[in-house]
Amino acid sequence: MKSKIISKAHGVEIRISEANAHADRLVAAFRECQQGTCSCPTQEYRKVDSMTIAQSHDGIVLSVEAKADEQIDVAEIERCLEHTKKRVT
Repeated sequence: MKSKIISKAHGVEIRISEANAHADRLVAAFRECQQGTCSCPTQEYRKVDSMTIAQSHDGIVLSVEAKADEQIDVAEIERCLEHTKKRVT
């Protein structure tokens, strides 16, 4: 699994490729985060206003929008991705 995190003005975009057989389990784990039941070892989810998940044959794209006056910490997102990757693989 490869991932790329792109900082945006009001959040981050996370692009995941080469998920292959784990794609469906990754999407399920990301949906938990989207619903506020994230198991990541961080409090970063408290800064999230909204999150969308798009899955295609090329991979998965997560668009995470921060609440007003909040900034998503890319290092914390990287920790979350590692945690999620270990959990589903």
